[in-house]
Amino acid sequence: MSSEKNRYLLECCVDSPESALAAACGGADRLELCANLIIGGTTPTMALYETVRELVSLPIHVLIRPRFGDFLYTEAEADIICREIRAFQKAGADGVVVGSLRPDGTLDTDLMGRFLDCARGMSVTLHRAFDMCREPLAAWEQARRLGIDTILTSGQAVSCLEGLPLLKKLAELSAAGGPAVLAGGGINAESAGELLARTSVRAFHMSGKTVLESGMVFRNPAVSMGLPGLSEYQLWRTDENAVRAVRRLLDAKP
Repeated sequence: MSSEKNRYLLECCVDSPESALAAACGGADRLELCANLIIGGTTPTMALYETVRELVSLPIHVLIRPRFGDFLYTEAEADIICREIRAFQKAGADGVVVGSLRPDGTLDTDLMGRFLDCARGMSVTLHRAFDMCREPLAAWEQARRLGIDTILTSGQAVSCLEGLPLLKKLAELSAAGGPAVLAGGGINAESAGELLARTSVRAFHMSGKTVLESGMVFRNPAVSMGLPGLSEYQLWRTDENAVRAVRRLLDAKP
């Protein structure tokens, strides 16, 4: 659990009450709550947020993402994002996780400014829209000027280890003042150990995913409700032991 003696922060991304409990038992400091983690995460329902809030005492940052896909939003989608931010603010969420890009791949600072205005009093994380932007160092500077608290990033790579050079640079910038770097993308005990050894990153984001088989016995072979290549009879859940392994690694770091 979070305490002043922990120099390193561990955030777990969860999309179910079961995963939230596993993350808390494994030693996470904070939750990022979403729905549909299997497609990168979308905004959770208020009922899911309220259920998780009742079950765990950890801070909760809520992902605000109205749909699957890119981060170029219409005016209607931007309004939805603002409404969701206000709703979760009213419900007592500790933070929100948002992001928006322009067609040219730059950070949409106008929209981000609107989101920040809606989120006054909450922590704001720029999510992995950052990893899809054209020029990460320019986006980092824009985020700093906007007053964004945290940037979740894999270092603009498929995994945090592949993105290690950029993560190292961003962590150096962060140490001099600006958004905290929250390293994500394939975080486990092995990759976290590499980042600890080779960068000054102090915050880590993981799902600790394990794949479970559904309890359904009858399975209609003529109909599929899943996306192509994805079975509706598999469930993604956070593995408590995977979280605990990273927690122990972070706590052992002097």
